Order: sequence, then structure tokens, then C-alpha cells
Amino acid sequence: DPHGKFSIDPQFGVIRTKKQLDHETQSSVVLTVQSQLGNSPVYSSTQVNISVVDINDNPPVFLTKSDKVTISHTQPPGTAVYIAHAEDKDSGLNGAIKYSIASRQSNAFSIDPRLGVVNLTRTVFADKQQEYTLRIAAEDCGNPPLTSLLMLDSLAVKIIILDINDNSPNFTSSSLSYVVEDVEVGFLVHHIIAKDPDEGRSGEVTYHIISGNENKTFVLDKITGLLTTAQLLDREIQERYSLTVMALDDGSPALSATQVLTIIVLDVNDEIPVFMKQLYETAVCENQDPGEFVIKVEAVDRDAGLNSLLWYKILPGIGYEKFKLNSSTGELVTAASLDRETQEIFSIKGSPSRSSTAQLYLTVLDENDHSPLFAKTQYQISVTEDLEEGSAILDLYASDEDDGLNGEVMYSLIDDTFGAFAVDSVTGSVVTTKALDRETKSQYTFRVVASDCSTHLPRSTTVSVVVHIEDVNDNDPIFLQNPIRAFVPAETPVNEIVATVRAEDVDLGLNGAIVFNLMIAETVFQIDVKTGDIILREPLASKDFSTQLLVTASDQGVSPRTATAMVIIFTEEQEEEISFRHSLYEASVPENSAAGGH
Repeated sequence: DPHGKFSIDPQFGVIRTKKQLDHETQSSVVLTVQSQLGNSPVYSSTQVNISVVDINDNPPVFLTKSDKVTISHTQPPGTAVYIAHAEDKDSGLNGAIKYSIASRQSNAFSIDPRLGVVNLTRTVFADKQQEYTLRIAAEDCGNPPLTSLLMLDSLAVKIIILDINDNSPNFTSSSLSYVVEDVEVGFLVHHIIAKDPDEGRSGEVTYHIISGNENKTFVLDKITGLLTTAQLLDREIQERYSLTVMALDDGSPALSATQVLTIIVLDVNDEIPVFMKQLYETAVCENQDPGEFVIKVEAVDRDAGLNSLLWYKILPGIGYEKFKLNSSTGELVTAASLDRETQEIFSIKGSPSRSSTAQLYLTVLDENDHSPLFAKTQYQISVTEDLEEGSAILDLYASDEDDGLNGEVMYSLIDDTFGAFAVDSVTGSVVTTKALDRETKSQYTFRVVASDCSTHLPRSTTVSVVVHIEDVNDNDPIFLQNPIRAFVPAETPVNEIVATVRAEDVDLGLNGAIVFNLMIAETVFQIDVKTGDIILREPLASKDFSTQLLVTASDQGVSPRTATAMVIIFTEEQEEEISFRHSLYEASVPENSAAGGH
């Protein structure tokens, strides 16, 4: 207590204030209190944390008592002409400020009570008055509220009407930005740019965040337009921000434009998978076929995309080889038939319970009373279409509990696989016998029979095999028209679509998703990467304008494939001057030429 604001009763330990406390000067105090028993040299101490609770004892205060702005007499209603700003040293609702116009000379102005933005409610073109004086008051939200309504505490704003600055700022920067969630505080997220064609102060632009930044996650430099992080980001808490940004020029009156900037927070792998339960318990009947469903374990990961893709595995332990765990779904199935009399309890993690054992040696003469048994009643497998001929895709295994020839199993196909697959009669391995093509056939379903080699009444079992052919990026995009000729009138306005290219890719997913780009950077034209629309960015230089654009269509596979097309653009005046060099073109094409070949 260096300032002597508190006293303590030496006998009863009651702490009292000695001086006036001020939350705005010091919001908390930590006192160290020492106690002594009699004249003992031993002391004990403790800390007393005192929080000074705020009361509404500070009215809002304007940083300046008067200000002046100039506006054009042609400004439309709704134009922001001034931003009032007051400060209140109190906190919470006691420091939250509401703005109002205490006195005015005209009803041409209104003020946003929350933002302090003064707007025009009507045009002042017909008014003869050349200046207005608004007295703006600020009131906090305390109970009771404090106000700056007194003449000495309010803000007098003189608004001068001029007939200049007739251009509003125009945003030229993108309205979409991406940032990864693990960037440090102060990281540059986006550069907001707005242009104002006016000269002098009327063309000088400042930037302000109007809404969407209530938690003060971002900081915007009002001069440079650089938007940086003010706090650490967490995609799992909020993955999208929409900031309403205002560009305000310094003209008289000030003109403004707004843009909604969308910020997408990209995921990084910063979350640990968590199981839904710490302990799973279940029961399964004995003597079930291999492949019997036991239980499904589940875990969650709050990350997104590949970062949230989970893989499961069994930790080694006694008896764990009798189970199989689907690494992607978490489904646990039996890998062998279980026998309760051999082992009753299995623990996937840790040691089994204590038990006693006995041995019995018994020879049983075999009889062909068991059919070969597959682990599953149906096999489903997915393979990529670029497998080489002769590749093994599935190892089938059927067990037969009989002995000798009665338990020896042979495998064969009983359905037509269109020449795509064969099965090894001894090992049960299913292999490809020709190149696969998903675009021709995406799924094969056939049956495999497992027969024992008994010389008397052989027994057999049939299983269904479903092979899904997964896509690989083996097809180029194909333009529906190449080249493309576009006639564009010389007076075509900027941002007009002058031509559209179209392309197809028979692959799936990202392998078939096409984006368009111009091979050479252009200032006159730009292309929409998704739709293929070619848009005029600048006015055409002349009435005899012509150009050739090389457009690429690329898929979004891991190894993208690309096709190129030419777009010929010329004005209507040139249409009569363009002709083919020859009246007839002939060409020979080999019958096995790849799609998209020149």
C-alpha cells in the first residue's frame, strides 16, 4: 500500500479505506498482510486482492470541442459527412457511448447513436444556407447515465456547404481474403485499396471498420489500408469474418463507399483426436464366422479437411491377432472364429485376466462335413484405374476345417468379368487381366467359388466381390470450341462479358473440376477462373482493335492436366476484313489419337 489508501485494525484484522479510490486510476490492489502472535519472532503473511468496482463517475468527453467539415450541395441522402468521437474513462456500460444531436439549425442531418456517424437525411441543394452548426452530445449507458449535454462539454460541428468533390471512393481490392489460423498477432491479412479520382484532399482516402469487428480481432491502418491481426485466430471457434469497411475521402463534404470484406480462416492441424469414450465394453457370440462385427469405436477431431481425417489401429497385445480394425471407420470385426472355452475374455489394451489351463490331446478322424468358409459374405474393394495389368487387388481366403483333400480349397470365377479379372485357383488372389478405365466401366460385380478337393461329394461356397474403380487424372480438359471468335463493338463498356469459353473433363472430383486462366497477363481483358467468362477491363483503344488470347483449361488434380484454346477478339468494323487463308482444309488423324490432340 505505497499510497496509504488503506488501514488495518492490528487486533481484529479489519481493513478500511483511508483515501478516495478511483477505478480509472487503479482497478485492483494486492495487499500483503502480516500477522504475529505475541512477541514471537515468527511472522505469517497472506495476500488480499481488492478489486475496485467501477461506478459511473466519468461523463463522456469529446477530444475536441469544435470541428469543421465541408460537403457538396449535391450529396444524396444517407451520405456520411462526419464521425464524432468521444471517450469515457469508465468501463462496461458506464463507458459505452450514445451520440445525439442536441441542437441543430436544420433537419437535414441525423447521427448514428452507436457509431457517431453524421448522415444527410435529405439534399441541401435547394437550401440558401451555406453553413450549419450541429451541437453533438454524448451520453454513456450507465445507471443513471452521464452526458456531455452542457454547452462546454458538447461538440460543435460547423458544416460548410460547397459544390465540389463529386466522386466517391471506389474499392479496387478484392472483397475476399484467406489467412491460416496460426499466424502471429500483427500478421498482414489484407491490403484494402480504394481509389478516388478527385484531386487534392478530396482524393485522399482513409479507411474505417464499420461493423464485424466487435471483438477487435483486426486492426485497420486508416491511412495505408493495411488490415492486420490484433488477436490470435482459432478456426475451430470462428472460421469466417465479415467486415464492413468504409473508405472516406477528405473532401468537402466527405464522400464514402463501403465494402463487405470476407476473411476465411484456413485450418492447421492443431487439434488432438479425442475418443468419444475412454472405455468400450461389448459382448460377442462364439463360433461366429470371421468378419463378425464386434463394436465401432469413434473419435473426433475439431480440425477440418485432411487434418480431421482419422485412422484407427489396434495396439499389440495378447489375442489381438484375432481381430481386425477398419483403419478408416473404426469398426472392429473378428479375424478368426472365437471359442469361449479356449479364451473367454479379450482385452485389446493391457494384459488378460488371470486364468488356469489344461491340455487335451484328441485325434478326430475327418469327414467332409464343412464347406469352405470365406471371412466375409461379400468383399468390396476400391482400386485406381491406372493399375497395371496383372496387379493383385484382393487376396481371397476361404478356410475349411476339414483335413487332407477335404480341407484343400481351390478358387474359380463363375461370372463374366468382361476380361478384366482372374482368380488364382490356388492362392485365391484376384488380379487384373487388362487395363482398367473408370470412364468406360466404374464397377464390377462377380462371384468367386471356393471348392474343396474331396473325391466324394465336394462342398463349395460362393462369395460376391464388388470392385469399385476409382478415378485418376488421366483425361485432359477438352474445349467445346477452339478457336473462339468474338465480335466486340468498339463502344463496349468496361466489365462487360465479351466471350465465354467452355471445357469438359470426364474425370471425377477435382480431377474433373476445371479452372480457366490466360496464358499471358492481360490488362485489357480478364477471365473468370470458374465460368470461363472473358470480361473487358479497360475501354478498347480503337475501332479497329483486335487481339488473340491464349486460354488454358486446367483440372485441379494433384498433377493437373491442361488444354489450350485460342480466343480471337476484334471489333465489328474488322469483320469484313477477316477471311480464311484457304477455302478448304484437309487433315489425316490416326484412329487412336488421344482426346484433345492438335
